[in-house]
Amino acid sequence: MKKQIRYAVDIKKLNKTFINKKKDEKILALVNVSLQIPKGSLFGLLGLNGAGKSTIINILAGLCLKNSGTVKINNYDIDTNRKQASCQIGIVPQELNFDPFFTPKEILEVQAGLYGIKKKDRKTKQILQDLDLYSKANSYTRSLSGGMKRRLMIAKALVHDPSILVLDEPTAGVDVMLRQQLWKYIKKLKAKGKTVLLTTHYIEEAEKLCDRICIVAKGKIVVSETKKKIMKGYKKKKLEDIFIKFTKS
Repeated sequence: MKKQIRYAVDIKKLNKTFINKKKDEKILALVNVSLQIPKGSLFGLLGLNGAGKSTIINILAGLCLKNSGTVKINNYDIDTNRKQASCQIGIVPQELNFDPFFTPKEILEVQAGLYGIKKKDRKTKQILQDLDLYSKANSYTRSLSGGMKRRLMIAKALVHDPSILVLDEPTAGVDVMLRQQLWKYIKKLKAKGKTVLLTTHYIEEAEKLCDRICIVAKGKIVVSETKKKIMKGYKKKKLEDIFIKFTKS
């Protein structure tokens, strides 16, 4: 009988140090970070710039090597099962990173090829339809609106049908209407059973969407709990007040 996986992401005693060669000094990016993200949750990772959020995400994505600690993605250890772990997760970075002369359809097909998905098993059309991009399937991406480009980034991360989706500042710099549309789609992903890890500077966004909240400050986890328990435990009316409490110097 296959063991049931409780945590989509299980991080224990994670440490990362960067070296500033010009100043010959060490920068502690992460200090003994332990973090568990339950399967099926909509998990908010909050913190000021430089708190360590991006370092955690980059380690999950395989873009940054940790110094010590263990990281498991759907129970696959990233040290011993990097390929399997990578297939479990889809990363949506803040920066737009696709060729402006490719079409959405071509971008998704190329991405599927990189994951070794056979043509008969690809769901390019369905993904484009789900994200309301099918009418632009054969248009150059340079002609897409900002909102369409954001949705295309999500589509690109979904081609291999990962059970975990990481959204790094997905609504940064977008207008209110698009933000509402993205919120609606993120809720749909959770309803389908996806685990969603969301980093955001908009505290209101985390308060409206997330069922669990983690606040990072100076490379350390200062609080990680269900949103309900955090709000009740600190007797604050707004999550922003709690965020300020933990991140002020």
